[in-house]
Amino acid sequence: MTRGNQRDRDRERAQARTGKGAKGKDDGLTPEQRRERDAKALQEKTAKKAAQAGSGGDASGGGKSNAKK
Repeated sequence: MTRGNQRDRDRERAQARTGKGAKGKDDGLTPEQRRERDAKALQEKTAKKAAQAGSGGDASGGGKSNAKK
């Protein structure tokens, strides 16, 4: 065993990395509930953009155009 405890440390680090920022699908919602939540968030986002456009705010989202040149 020339590696000592390096293998164990690497395993611990990998486990910590995967458990830290994992969003995953472990939010306890069914697919239907998740769909409703996402639809509601999208509606709020579009309403916010519409309000900004109506008040004269910049609703372009960064000034980039999707039109092909």
